[in-house]
Amino acid sequence: MKYQALIFDLDGTLLDTLDDLADSVNAALRMHGYPTKTRDEVCAAVGNGMAKLIERVVPGGREDLLFDRVLADFKQYYGAHCEDKTAPYPGIPELLEKLRESGVKTAIVSNKADYAVKKLAKAWFADTVPVAIGENEAAGIRKKPAPDTVDLALRELGLTRDQAAYVGDSEVDIVTARNCEMPCLSVTWGFRSRDYLKAEGAETLLDTAQALWEEVCGE
Repeated sequence: MKYQALIFDLDGTLLDTLDDLADSVNAALRMHGYPTKTRDEVCAAVGNGMAKLIERVVPGGREDLLFDRVLADFKQYYGAHCEDKTAPYPGIPELLEKLRESGVKTAIVSNKADYAVKKLAKAWFADTVPVAIGENEAAGIRKKPAPDTVDLALRELGLTRDQAAYVGDSEVDIVTARNCEMPCLSVTWGFRSRDYLKAEGAETLLDTAQALWEEVCGE
């Protein structure tokens, strides 16, 4: 195998979480009388953590007097509804099983809140992905694109950067892999288009889970 481990992003890479995210954003906005957002608008706002997502959808951003309340209501609503419509992308469960059987270790590293990452990883990938790490800057662990969470995942797997590749669907993932001095395998089925990823510097673009498997096999 070409790599001993793959570190996966979660939203837009392993799971299609967009509908639940959009529903939760709009529920929080409605609670405070703000205009709701379209699915595409929420899609464009995700990738840098929950606080940045709410900053991008609240009219006044972080300066808005209700920002903290909207963020808290979003987290509460999403915590209760993050599994309503979310599901793996086609071929992902089969890919993860083949990686496990082939001895390739896997982990999830996401800018989503750590509680939600662990909840979704346990629900969908308990048998195939043993390590799942979300945003936890309160503990002094910087979120992506800083390398901290990737390095933490690798330590839990017992491997080093030169043994792994990073798999993601966004510009944040490209920069994260660069900061970790790791190859980035950019998938095109998620929240960013192929053309957008190319413009952001993606070098390896993969359109299907099967294509990702072939890349890992060195075929």
